[in-house]
Amino acid sequence: MGEIICQTCDSTIEHFEDEKVTKLYANKCPNCANHTNENK
Repeated sequence: MGEIICQTCDSTIEHFEDEKVTKLYANKCPNCANHTNENK
């Protein structure tokens, strides 16, 4: 089982099938991207 994790807020964005436990870090999840855009 693999997980995609947001670097900004550390929350799990998505799970995907994998033979071993994997953690991939994405720059920003949709939640963080929305908050960033609102602040500008």
